[in-house]
Amino acid sequence: MDEATYPSQPWRVISGGVTAPKGWLAGGIASGIKPSGKPDLTLILSDMPAVAAGVFTTNLVRAACVDYNRNLMAQGGEVRAIVVNAGNANAATGQAGVAAVHTTAQIFADLLGTAPDTILTASTGVIGVLLPVEKIAQAAMQLVAGVSPTGSSQAAQAILTTDLVEKTMALEAEIEGVTVRMGAIAKGSGMIHPNMATLLAFITCDAAVDRDLWRKLLQQANACSFNQITVDGDTSTNDMLLALSNGAAGNPTIHDPASPAAQVLGGMLTAICIDLAKKVARDGEGATKLVEILVDGAATEADARQVARTVAGSSLFKAALFGCDPNWGRIAAAAGRAGVAFDANQLAIWLGDIQLMEHGEPLRFDRPAAVQYLKQDPVSVRIGLGQGTGQGRAWGCDLTYDYVRINGEYTT
Repeated sequence: MDEATYPSQPWRVISGGVTAPKGWLAGGIASGIKPSGKPDLTLILSDMPAVAAGVFTTNLVRAACVDYNRNLMAQGGEVRAIVVNAGNANAATGQAGVAAVHTTAQIFADLLGTAPDTILTASTGVIGVLLPVEKIAQAAMQLVAGVSPTGSSQAAQAILTTDLVEKTMALEAEIEGVTVRMGAIAKGSGMIHPNMATLLAFITCDAAVDRDLWRKLLQQANACSFNQITVDGDTSTNDMLLALSNGAAGNPTIHDPASPAAQVLGGMLTAICIDLAKKVARDGEGATKLVEILVDGAATEADARQVARTVAGSSLFKAALFGCDPNWGRIAAAAGRAGVAFDANQLAIWLGDIQLMEHGEPLRFDRPAAVQYLKQDPVSVRIGLGQGTGQGRAWGCDLTYDYVRINGEYTT
């Protein structure tokens, strides 16, 4: 993505990921948690305390790190670091799993000279296997010594599981005469579905911002990004979106949600979340293409998002995408079962610029052209409901043979 992506916005794309903002360091190493020997332990560290916001899985079977972080967020304290391990979810591991999270936080707190309640933790990988804390303990000193202002890529690599590519993004903008930067990394490829969408995402920022406002802005950004993607309809035990802002930019603290400063900061946060969400959907396990579903003409924005999510998650539609089959009936059927009231006689559907349906009636269309269009990446589908002005988007991918292969062999 380049600056041309946001031609009319006050922010611009920069490099650097989570270490682009002032005062942030990161790194990643191999600790031996992954049998492959690939990097699997990440540290994201601020030079100073940061306000924290988070969104977490709604799955009732939650990893210990999810409850640990939620409890810290409820206490309202500031945060210094995030420790992430890949290759082991530490979910459904009972009290021993809870103890492993507390031990991990204590290990890094001791090395960093801070309190354990300033350390957030995250895990991803196989469910039902206890986290090998001894491996983390052995690698922790090396990881702390190796974090740097250029370590975002190493951190992004060390959080991956079945992902094929690292996912990173950074922006900067002028807020009240001060340059403010925001950066992020994410992982996600399988078990991707609202709510909140299965992934780990970590956002850093150097703006001075009120904690409650920061949390509100993150909730708003998540609603139109990570909560609008799906790969396979499964929501994980470990989903987590964390955003930390340390104030190192030196701008006047942003309090008023209606202020221009808050609008710019919230816009940056939303843009980063949407970019990462699309990268996660495109990197869906076995996927060959990204699809964007745009729904307009809904009675409300919430209705539009719900229809878009339902179509993006339809296994029949996803299979048609893989086969380049312009079977628009699957789109119509998915929209109709979304739980949103609309007049089917007003329904309209497009594949790219090719209209397939209007006012609930099928249209003659150039089928070979539609087949050719579906061979592209990405693919765009537009659905008009004819009920109002509500508009919403969702993102997904095709369903391929490789998805079954990857998940059939996941623990073997």
